[in-house]
Order: sequence, then C-alpha cells, then structure tokens
Amino acid sequence: MTGLPARIAWNVRHRWRRMFALCVVGAGVAAPLLTGVWWWLPLVWFFGLFIALPILHTLVKPVPDDGSDEDAHATGDPALDALRERYANGDIDEREFERKLDRLLETEDAETVDAPGEDVANRVREGVRREVERLRE
Repeated sequence: MTGLPARIAWNVRHRWRRMFALCVVGAGVAAPLLTGVWWWLPLVWFFGLFIALPILHTLVKPVPDDGSDEDAHATGDPALDALRERYANGDIDEREFERKLDRLLETEDAETVDAPGEDVANRVREGVRREVERLRE
C-alpha cells in the first residue's frame, strides 16, 4: 500500500483521537441546532471529550511486546523508516540512500529542532550512519 491510501491509513491509525475530538465538537454544535435544546452542546462535549475519549484511548492503547525489538530502531518518521527499509532490503545502494536522505532532511520541518544550537541534520545523519554500520555487520 503506497501513496494516498497508505497516508490515509497512517493518519487514521495514529491521529484517531484528533478526528474523534473534531466529530464530538461538531456533534455538540449540531445537537442544539437540530433539537432546539441549548444544553445539548455542553452535554455532548462533556461526555464525548471527558468520558468517551479517555475510555477509547485506554481500550485501544497498544500493549508493548516483550522481547521483540522489531521496531526498536523506528524513528517515528514514516519516510525515513521506509528509506531505511529499502536500503536494508538492497533496493537502493548507499549512494542513492545518502542522496535521498539529504533530500529528506532538506524538507524536514523546523519544529523538530530540540535546541537552537543543535544541528538536526547532523544528528540524523550520524544515527543513519550508525544504522548503516549495524546493517553491514
């Protein structure tokens, strides 16, 4: 699964809380307009955001696997993880991997900077170089 379907599936899987909250807010606004009873708005918001959302979050929270380090080296960035996987599978060579990594780092958001003095690109390159060395062994 690639392209738009993969992106939609990732968003549904990882951002369902935001989508649920938006639906609750919309239902809260629509309820008094449809029924004519003004107190439906705070009632729907309270039960949706303070009762249903925490319960759903608790029920769908993933249980960590014991002893499985399959995703131990995952970065949380799907593009970087996919690039690493392609390199590990031998689909691309080291030169192509470095070129794509540089392009990926150029488009990285400024929000990922932890401290103003740190260079994010160098930290990621160093982590990727360590990963490449680990894969070569």
